[in-house]
Amino acid sequence: MAEKIKINNNAFIYPMPVTLLGANVEGKANFMALGWISRVNSNPPMIGVGVHKSRYTAQGIKENGSFSINFPGAELVRETDYCGIVSGKKSDKSGLFEVFYGELGTAPMIKECTLNLECRLTETLELPVHYFFVGEITDAYSEESYLTQGKPDIKKMEPLLLTMPDNSYWTVGDYAGAAWKIGKSLKGNE
Repeated sequence: MAEKIKINNNAFIYPMPVTLLGANVEGKANFMALGWISRVNSNPPMIGVGVHKSRYTAQGIKENGSFSINFPGAELVRETDYCGIVSGKKSDKSGLFEVFYGELGTAPMIKECTLNLECRLTETLELPVHYFFVGEITDAYSEESYLTQGKPDIKKMEPLLLTMPDNSYWTVGDYAGAAWKIGKSLKGNE
C-alpha cells in the first residue's frame, strides 16, 4: 500500500451534488448553483446548505424563512453553471426556467429539474464567511419518468456532480453494490 502524504487541508468532499438553490428575493424568484449540501436529520427530514454570506440568495432565505433545492439533470449543465457565475442582484435568472411554488408559497422551484425539495428554514448557523441554513423538507416533487417503484432513480435523473478544486461537472458512473448489504460478507471477520 502506498504511503499517505499530506495535502492541502482545504480539501473538498469528492464529488458534490450540483443543485440549484432557490429563494424569493425582494419578491422575485432567484436561483444559485450550490454544491455544499447535506441531509442532516431523518425525521423530520431536514437538509443543510452552506451559502456564502455575500450571496443574494442568502438574503432571500433570511427574508422569507424558506428555500428550495432543485436537482438539475445533465441537460441543464449550461443553465446551472450560469446560475453559479451571475448574481441575481444584476440578472433575473428566473427567466431561464419554468418556476412553480408549493404549499409554502415562497420557495421557488424549477419545473425542468428532476427533483425539487421545498424547505422551511428552521435554523441558521453563522460561520466566519458562510451561513449554514437548515431547513425541514416540507414537500418533494418529481415526475414519474425519474422514478422507479415510486422512488427517485439516480440513473433516470442523471444528476450533475461537481469536483473541486478542478471545477468540473460529471454525471453518475457505474453501480458498485447494494448499501447495507455488500459488507455483510465480512461479518464473520469481526
